[in-house]
Amino acid sequence: MGKNENNVSTLPVTNRLVLNEEGLTAAKRSLEEGAVTPSYGPWREDIIKLLNGSLATELVCVLRYKRHHFTAKGLASPKIAEEFLVHAQEETAHADAIAERIVQLGGEPDFSPSTLQERSHADYDDSLDLKAMIKANLIAERVAIEAYSQMITMIGDKDSTTRRMLEGILSQEQEHADELSDWMTD
Repeated sequence: MGKNENNVSTLPVTNRLVLNEEGLTAAKRSLEEGAVTPSYGPWREDIIKLLNGSLATELVCVLRYKRHHFTAKGLASPKIAEEFLVHAQEETAHADAIAERIVQLGGEPDFSPSTLQERSHADYDDSLDLKAMIKANLIAERVAIEAYSQMITMIGDKDSTTRRMLEGILSQEQEHADELSDWMTD
């Protein structure tokens, strides 16, 4: 280790930013895998499994929000019921994006209704009381926020496309939770 003219220690440069030529050559093969290249390494299957869990969660959330939209009653219910429908539509968009990403990764999105609830991180709720509906949805949003936060951390730089998609979904889930939390106090 030496010092430069400003008397700052300098380290010898041993690693440079260069592309992995073996990876580039490997990307020229296995064309049937589409966008899935060797850089996904051993994590692709794990990511697909995580995404299928999120897909189930989003689908259960759609069903719960739709149920609440159609069954909400009370003085405040028309406005809140309409917001439940908006949330259901946004959760549907999340599910669609997740399913599309699973396919891009060479997986199969699992829409099986027979195992949907057991694969979901969030619960279905058939409450008829408006406050109970709001609470159930807030709990589900908080669970989704925690799950997406953990997934984003786990995925890190292993799959930047999936990470960015999840970050966008997480942002919307946080907005939902803030709105529901405000309703809990009104």
